[in-house]
Amino acid sequence: MTQFQEEINACRSVLKEGGLILYPTDTIWGIGCDATNEEAVKKIYTLKKRIDTKTMICLVANDFMLEKHVTKVPEAAYDIIDLAEKPTTIVYDNPKGIANNLVATDNSVAIRVATDKFCQYLITNLKKPIVSTSANISGKPAPKSFKEIDPAILKGVDYIVNLHQEMTMAKPSSIIKIGNGGLVKVIRE
Repeated sequence: MTQFQEEINACRSVLKEGGLILYPTDTIWGIGCDATNEEAVKKIYTLKKRIDTKTMICLVANDFMLEKHVTKVPEAAYDIIDLAEKPTTIVYDNPKGIANNLVATDNSVAIRVATDKFCQYLITNLKKPIVSTSANISGKPAPKSFKEIDPAILKGVDYIVNLHQEMTMAKPSSIIKIGNGGLVKVIRE
């Protein structure tokens, strides 16, 4: 078995048990959990010392999984996903099958179709979306590399992925909100 597959298997086991992982995403190092498990999501808010009204991003593996967790995906979203030159998170109205503490007060959720191979394989293997939030304490800068991650975060997760720890990853995703009425608003470029 390859190291890549061993990491997928280890993460899947931790996520199925409601645990937290620290993993490289298609943007930055992230803290993740099963996005359908409210208790696991609560653990991330606690670890990050973040108020639970500030929601987090979910990653899905593909359009099929996106459609499973959003009541109606606006047509514009598919164009944005296909044409985006960098990882792009879209805020959708009326999510379904996502932990309630990931849903914003306006009944929306931020979801990105993962472009990173590790993330795609992990999510596909788990068969559920995963949370992706920066690996930092709330209010502190997001780490640009693994070595910048706060020791409290390293100690607070149940598993640390042993891939890409030497890479610098400093680009958060763009965030765009698409309302069901077709209104498109750029939140973060």
